[in-house]
Amino acid sequence: MNGWTAVLAASAVCFAVKLLGYVAPPRWLERPRVARVSALVTVALLAALVAVQTAAADRAVVVDARVPALAVAVLALLLRAPFVVVVVLAAVVAGLLRALGLAG
Repeated sequence: MNGWTAVLAASAVCFAVKLLGYVAPPRWLERPRVARVSALVTVALLAALVAVQTAAADRAVVVDARVPALAVAVLALLLRAPFVVVVVLAAVVAGLLRALGLAG
């Protein structure tokens, strides 16, 4: 299977799943269990995206300036800082560490 075949197959699967969401009876989607699972899937996917974008480069795990920046962002979120402040703090930490040559 070449790259384009994989892209087309994944696109078809995504389209089918999206279509199933539109044709599913509303009573299925109103069940408490479905609502709970859909909320948890969203959080899990976001957490996986953050983990991959923070600690992955090519096909290896990399610990660089992104990891301490993420730690600062988590701390700022725990202290209930506004989202813009969280993003700026994380960017400043990553930038400073890279400028000082402490984290690639």
